[in-house]
Amino acid sequence: MDPTQIDQILANLCVNARDAISGVGKLTIETGKKTFDEEYCKQHSDFIPGDFVLLAVSDNGCGMDKDTLDNLYEPFFTTKEVGKGTGLGLATIYGIVKQNKGFISVYSEPGQGSTFKIYLPRLVAKEDAEKVVPEKKAVSGGTETILLVEDEPTILRMTRMMLERKGYTVISAATPAEAIEKAKNHSAVIDLLMTDVVMPQMNGRDLAGQITALYPDIGLLFMSGYTSNVIAHQGVLDDGVAFIQKPFSMADMTMKVRDVLDTAPDKVQR
Repeated sequence: MDPTQIDQILANLCVNARDAISGVGKLTIETGKKTFDEEYCKQHSDFIPGDFVLLAVSDNGCGMDKDTLDNLYEPFFTTKEVGKGTGLGLATIYGIVKQNKGFISVYSEPGQGSTFKIYLPRLVAKEDAEKVVPEKKAVSGGTETILLVEDEPTILRMTRMMLERKGYTVISAATPAEAIEKAKNHSAVIDLLMTDVVMPQMNGRDLAGQITALYPDIGLLFMSGYTSNVIAHQGVLDDGVAFIQKPFSMADMTMKVRDVLDTAPDKVQR
């Protein structure tokens, strides 16, 4: 693609990030690679199957509410003061990304900052195309019980479905309070807490502290639409905890869940 278009994307996203930050803040730019398969894209209508280059721009500014997110790419839509923004920056980015057969994913919570993820089709050089790409080994599921906590209904429903397909028993909760209540009332063992990091009532780390008090040997897996670097900078999670970034495929999720369950401290005793 035209390199000046990357300049445009970065300039617009960085200006927006700067404006979202009041006083001193952090702006994080990351790159990576991501592959989405057909099955994953059936569950995510905005995603396209294939190999992509990821460009992520994150800030720890004011964040956005759902109404703002719903209108984000509308031309002339802006949350800035009169004279401070044209409302064309994100519309321009959207046009560039679509023109280059890519797509955008945005994650934001009020008061918690925003992460814009730009996915652009990866150009595979001829010598790379000739290399044999090793297939991912299928990871088995299990029969353990998982407490799943996610405040976004669509993600909660989809993740529960993915876990149940792999044989797990899932206790789902849309809020930390609901999760604590269900954990208290559950009569058997809960093997894993899989929770969003950023939620309105309580963050994932504080929730994990309360659940661990009830189930000392429970495994912990945190998830977020923010990147791991952003989560680390916010100081919400301790170093070395198990973390998976949304959006995730069934294969990646299954592997991560199995890793955490297999390394749980009480595994030897069972």
